[in-house]
Amino acid sequence: MSDVKEIICVNSPVSGDIRPPGSKSITNRALILAALAGGRSELNGVLNSQDTQVMLNSLSRLGLEVKHDASANRCSVDGCAGRFSQPDADLWLENSGTSIRFLTSFCTVGDGQYRLDGVERMRERPIGDLVESLNALGADLHCEDAASGCPPVRVNSNSRRLKGGVAKIAGNISSQFLSSLLMTAPAAETAVCLEVDGELVSKPYVTMTLEMMKAFGVNVECPNDLSAFRIEPQTYQPQSYEIEPDASAASYFFGAAAVTGGTVTVDGLTKGALQGDVHFASALEQMGCDVQWNDSSITVTGRPLRGVDIDMNAISDTAQTLSTVAVFADSPTTIRSVGHMRHKETDRIAAVVTELRRAGIWAEEFEDGLRVYPGEPQPAEIQTYDDHRMAMSFSLLGLRASGIRILDPGCTAKTYPHYFEDLESLCSGSR
Repeated sequence: MSDVKEIICVNSPVSGDIRPPGSKSITNRALILAALAGGRSELNGVLNSQDTQVMLNSLSRLGLEVKHDASANRCSVDGCAGRFSQPDADLWLENSGTSIRFLTSFCTVGDGQYRLDGVERMRERPIGDLVESLNALGADLHCEDAASGCPPVRVNSNSRRLKGGVAKIAGNISSQFLSSLLMTAPAAETAVCLEVDGELVSKPYVTMTLEMMKAFGVNVECPNDLSAFRIEPQTYQPQSYEIEPDASAASYFFGAAAVTGGTVTVDGLTKGALQGDVHFASALEQMGCDVQWNDSSITVTGRPLRGVDIDMNAISDTAQTLSTVAVFADSPTTIRSVGHMRHKETDRIAAVVTELRRAGIWAEEFEDGLRVYPGEPQPAEIQTYDDHRMAMSFSLLGLRASGIRILDPGCTAKTYPHYFEDLESLCSGSR
């Protein structure tokens, strides 16, 4: 793909049906659960992207038998029944947060020494709280730069593996820390009790983890507020598991309907989907769009947009999308409770504000959110900061304004390699 992608402005409402590729969040969770299971699991609808390839390659390096048929979106995994014996491995995780966080816990049930590392930005993304919690549960691991609490991480499971006990985990940085602990906890020698310290961000992702653990045969005791968890030693059961389309990716197509006044149907997602990000459609409904929740799809029709004041903590991966949709509203939009976005692939709050201003749109940031003022986007080259969601969300500006050029569009390979082709296909009848 070229280093620059100019978005072609459409002249009429964008309408059509589309099915995004499989969910990255579900794919990487399913791979961990299948790896821990006692037997062969068959996964269907698997996402083929940089983040999932990183996970697949790492599981193979850890000695698991993994067969991936990318053309058919299928994968088989021969699980280790909660204990693998690969003696040593260096794992390179690029900038995949789910991969490094999930695999850090997974490596504590091995029988060797493992090093987990990634790109420069990964070495700025905190993981120290997860490391401390795993050590409290009897494991032996540390960040090489203890002061930063960031990768690289070293795990020594030949000296001490995950035993069990009680641990606290910070809730305000990433729900992936808690999901990582939950998924590996059944393989501990004794029961694991986890307490969430502070307000838990992105709760729907933890609910997703719990539902998937249940689908693979493991029970977790917890209250409705997800403040504490108890997991007895158990072995996951191998499954034939179907992976939903990516709801975060669907947000860009719903956004295309919203900003052009069109009608877009995303197939394979429903109101009851595992992914909380399906409720990005509800956010658009607040802004004035019509939403139809169908039995096997969701349809969004764009209407005149109004500004909103919205808490997006639970669906923060779609906050960038809403920020670009908000440009075309009739009044300012304020997005709150997304401070943890600063620890993602880039500081997403600062990046969104910077690039909106670059395109002539006034926006301002505060500690845990941002405010976007309506305006007419001006021609601009949008920096993407090696963040796939910056590239995809800012493409929406170009559907309504000429001269929007996305730099490094290939960064979408992280979760959606064919995003721009799919967007152009959807828009092809609207030009």
